[in-house]
Amino acid sequence: MPDMTPRQIVAELDRYIVGQNAAKRAVAIAIRNRWRRQHLPPELRKDVTPKNIIMIGPTGVGKTEIARRLAQLVGAPFLKVEATKYTEVGYHGRDVESMIRDLTEIAIGMVRQDQRAQVETKAKERVNDRLLELLLPGSVDPDSDNQEEKDRAQRTRDKMRARLEAGELEDRLVELNVEQRAVPVQIFSNMGMEQMDVDFQSMFERIMPKQNQQKQIPIKEARRVLLEQEAEALIDRQVVQEKAVELVENQGMIFVDELDKICGPSSSHGPDVSRQGVQRDLLPVVEGTTVNTRYGPVRSDHILFIAAGAFHLSKPSDLMPELQGRFPIRVELTDLKKEDFLRILTEPKHALTKQYAELLATEGVKLEFTPDGIEALADIAFEVNRITQNIGARRLHTILERVVEQISFEGPDLPKKKVKVDGAYVRGQLKEIMEKEDLSKFIL
Repeated sequence: MPDMTPRQIVAELDRYIVGQNAAKRAVAIAIRNRWRRQHLPPELRKDVTPKNIIMIGPTGVGKTEIARRLAQLVGAPFLKVEATKYTEVGYHGRDVESMIRDLTEIAIGMVRQDQRAQVETKAKERVNDRLLELLLPGSVDPDSDNQEEKDRAQRTRDKMRARLEAGELEDRLVELNVEQRAVPVQIFSNMGMEQMDVDFQSMFERIMPKQNQQKQIPIKEARRVLLEQEAEALIDRQVVQEKAVELVENQGMIFVDELDKICGPSSSHGPDVSRQGVQRDLLPVVEGTTVNTRYGPVRSDHILFIAAGAFHLSKPSDLMPELQGRFPIRVELTDLKKEDFLRILTEPKHALTKQYAELLATEGVKLEFTPDGIEALADIAFEVNRITQNIGARRLHTILERVVEQISFEGPDLPKKKVKVDGAYVRGQLKEIMEKEDLSKFIL
């Protein structure tokens, strides 16, 4: 885990997300507390549990983005789940413990990638040796007594190796044995593989015969296939599994969205019964339990849970008292104002205006947003949010897409490769929409 102070974490988040300082401070402290926990004596460390967070705020203000960027920042396995997907009525849907299994799969992928980077140099050397064998099969006979012949064969190999490393033989065809991956077997249509025994799927993979096929492929393609095979052979699966489980248990983060949809006044009919059930199922996972995965048991005691919801029709106190107690930190995210939209369009590292400019630059079109053009975009986004449904910063996507639609369509054929988007242009593109009284009928 990187040794970053809360102030540094907030500064890093500020590069991508505008405002919401209270939420940023809360998550920065939670991450720093993890780092502090790692430096405690082992007997004390196991008793220090993470302080889970509930983010309260309308859609499109940055709740998910804060959690996702934070996980990327500290290299933690991160999973976003919708609480409502566990409330299917009519049949038993996915069980809540599946979120831990999914998080473990993500950690396995992260650790494998890390291990692969460590063995890549050695794997590339092996690949070159195997390619030489394919190009010069049996060129050196180790049992031969003729030293001159062995020297000549070695010189030929060295020349071929030099040409191979120089990239002169990339298009030459070689015959390679390529393994065809079997399609995973799925048995229960509703319940999915996770409802089966965790090792059932891998058992089928072992039973199914591997299909190998001889193919004539160019060396550049063969290099990729062989690199995959050699890296796989060098990676220790047991080490990957142990590291992934440790990573999940100590650094895993789960973002539970739409938490407000599973709380509210209890009802004797409809999906409300199921909502209470989801809260009861969530409780042990958030509290700390052991979940069986195909990589062994995983404890959820020290996974950081960040929940989020708009809480328009309900409030956090409508949750079960036991579940409330598991989310001690609550932060409110504010509605976006016109000034926030202005900052969102200009300040973040990969702001929307920069994205569109770079996309069109790939075709030689120089797209320039003037200050009054950006101000017009922010003004219209705020106004449309105020009059119709407030969808936060996502409104900027719909407005910007409409504004640059014509430029995007005509981009490759434009005679003038420089386009200026000013206030007049923005209002001209959105004029017919802004004139309508009932905006909700239209795209914006």
